[in-house]
Amino acid sequence: MTVDRAAFPDPSAGIAPLLAVADLSRSLRFWVDQVGGDVQMQWDTYALVQVGRGRLHLAVAGDPPPDRSIRLVPPVDADQQASGEVVIEVADCRAVVTALQSRGVRFLGPAAEPAWGGEVRAFALDPDGHLLEITSPT
Repeated sequence: MTVDRAAFPDPSAGIAPLLAVADLSRSLRFWVDQVGGDVQMQWDTYALVQVGRGRLHLAVAGDPPPDRSIRLVPPVDADQQASGEVVIEVADCRAVVTALQSRGVRFLGPAAEPAWGGEVRAFALDPDGHLLEITSPT
């Protein structure tokens, strides 16, 4: 059985996640100084960071803007839990992990191939507890 579905209306679209953060300066130190992103725009409670070909929005948790009724909140501070994940796809996971470790990024374990194969990946947490995955094909 096939499902008839329509393609997204704009084939040039890209997905750029928004992370709710508690402290924008602290988050920028991680995403810019350690990960190597580039700030594209910034104001008191928001920043847009370019990471490779992708973009990441960082917004201080708080009251919603006038055009949105949903309030953003940072992840719950709990061990072994994450509310989301930013995946960065690279050509060589191990090389990128080594470079990021030299900048102070602490990974949860070594880069490894999961049991199902096909990729090598490693995980870290940003200052707000968002999960960061670096992955490359094998």
